[in-house]
This record gives sequence, C-alpha cells and structure tokens, in this order.
Amino acid sequence: IKQLLDDLVEGGVLNDGESESIREDNGTRADMARDLIDIVRKKGDKASSKMITYIQKRDSSLYEKLGLLDNQPEPPEQEPSKQEPPKQEEWSDTLKHTTEQFWRGKLRDNSIYPVTKEAFKNRVALLITNIKFTDATLNRNGAEKDQENMEKLLSALGYEVVKYTNLTGKEINEALIEFSKHPKLKETDSVVVVIMSHGKLGAVLGVDYKETLSNTEKQDEFPIDNIYKQLGPEKCRALLDKPKIIIIQACRGEKAGAVLVSDSTKQDLVCDDDDTLRCVHKEKDFICLLSCTPDTVSYRQRDHGSILIQYIVQVFNTFAHEDDIEELFRKVMHRFEDFKTQNKRQMPTKDRCTLIRRFYFFPGL
Repeated sequence: IKQLLDDLVEGGVLNDGESESIREDNGTRADMARDLIDIVRKKGDKASSKMITYIQKRDSSLYEKLGLLDNQPEPPEQEPSKQEPPKQEEWSDTLKHTTEQFWRGKLRDNSIYPVTKEAFKNRVALLITNIKFTDATLNRNGAEKDQENMEKLLSALGYEVVKYTNLTGKEINEALIEFSKHPKLKETDSVVVVIMSHGKLGAVLGVDYKETLSNTEKQDEFPIDNIYKQLGPEKCRALLDKPKIIIIQACRGEKAGAVLVSDSTKQDLVCDDDDTLRCVHKEKDFICLLSCTPDTVSYRQRDHGSILIQYIVQVFNTFAHEDDIEELFRKVMHRFEDFKTQNKRQMPTKDRCTLIRRFYFFPGL
C-alpha cells in the first residue's frame, strides 16, 4: 500500500496531504486500502484508471485476481488540470463548484495558501470600472458588460464586491486606501482587485484624462504601483501572507499586439488600453494579470466587453474548482491563441508574481 501511495503521489493522483492522511489515520492495511480506494474513486475514472495501472506494475497477480485485466481504458497521459483548455463549445457558462473532498485533500499541504470556511465567508474584492469620460470621445462602450461579468464572477467565487464606477486617478487611489482598511481583511484568505479603464505603460487613466494639457495642468492617471504600496505589509498588515490577486484591463501603449473598439486614448475592435517590530518582505504574495504586453493595446467588443474579461470568465467558470490561480492565468493566456481577428493580436502577461504557495479559490466551499 505504501509503495502504491508513493506511485500515486508521484503520478499526481494524490497530493502529499492525502497520502499522509491515509497512512496516519488508518491502523490496518485493509483500512488504508478502503480509504485509498474511496479517495481515488471520487476523483473520477481517469484517476481510477491510473491507480489500476500502478497496481498492475506493483502486483500483476493481484491485478488479475481483482478482475482488472479486461476492458480497462488506457491511463491518461496527464492530469485533467494540466490539459490544455477545451474548445470554445466546452466552456462552462456557470462556475463549477469544488468538492469537499478536494478541499480537505489540500488542507495539510504546506505548499498551498490556507483556505478555511470561515475565511471564505470574509472574502472581499475591489472592482473599479471607468466607462464614461469627461472627453466623451474616450468613452469605453461595452465596458458595462465587463463590470457585470466581473461582479458576477467575483460574487460566485465568494467575494463581497466593493464596486466603483467612473473615477479620477485620485479617486481610484482614495478607493484603494479605503479598501485597505476594510474590516473583513483581517479574516479573509485573499483579496482580488480589478481595475478597468484606458491606460498606458505603468498607469491607469482617470475619467478626466485629456489628450492635451496646458502647462499648469496635471494629467489624470493612477500609477499601478500604488496598488502594491497600499496593499503591502507597510500599509496593510491585515493582508500579510495572504494572496493579493490583481487584474488590470487597460492598454499599456498604442502599438498593435499583432476595430472590435481602442482603449488607448486614441476607434470599432477597441483597444483597452505592530507592538513589536519584525522584518518582512516589502512585496510578497501578489500576482497580477495585465491585459497585454508592454507598449501594446488590448481589445474590447462593444456588445460583449473586453476579450480579456470574456476569457477570464470562461476559464474561471470551467477550471477554478480544480486549478490554482497561476494555472488559471496560464489558461487565460493560452486562450488568446484563438484570438485572431485579421492582423490583430493580444497577449496578456503575468506581472510581479511573488506568490510563494499555490492559491485555490475552492468555489462553493
């Protein structure tokens, strides 16, 4: 049994916590076997097939005695969570829930950020969407759909959504400072910050942004770096050692990544643009997904919203019940391989990732 457990951990069917639980919580081999079979069976046919293959390798006579010789499917080459995303017609329209068994299997794994049911109830997210600008030519038509889609997704993931619409750069900063003082942050397991507007490299634009300024005017923009400052340990101790997930839907320049509608400010696809002292990391436990690579534009459809938000919803709905946040972001990025409209291309990028563990949303916990 112990050798089989080692095989299943190495093959990705079980994690270290599940293996240790089977070894420590059962006094006899028979109990261990029953516990193992019950856990693997709940993981589905592919996990069961993989275990059968390991039994055959370890003990062919037992394999035959158990009647496992006939009509067994070939074991999968990779685990479901490592497969490439399905084709578009297979995406889930609603968020799939994780199982109690899957969550419990991760509880003792030190490589995973802890998520308890109590912390799950205290999740909170910040959602800022700029749609209408003082200069009406900059209005982000279709962004209402982004706001609706992200609010629905965040709520389904268990987050209370603090929502703002049409803010200046200064107001975005003030909203972030206010969010950093939210009473739920002490008890939450994580936060999500989503900002959607026009943008440029290193900044998100406020609604009073102007193409041309006088010598005395200051441009209306919000430095993205402020998110890290306001939610870092120096100013927000409540989020120390907790995952901070940032999503920015905005252009980072004006060059083509290869009109749906352009959110660079310049068109229909449009571009979007303590009592004791101790030493802690200045910046840790962050991960950020930016909608495009440096100096390039991102795209938005007038009827359906930005391409990034559409793909995030598709991927999270389909895979958040079994994948960690870095794998989810990778699948969002892979989804852009299918985005080919004439000569237009867009590729999101992960930025300033300082996660030291894996973070799972465990939707439906």
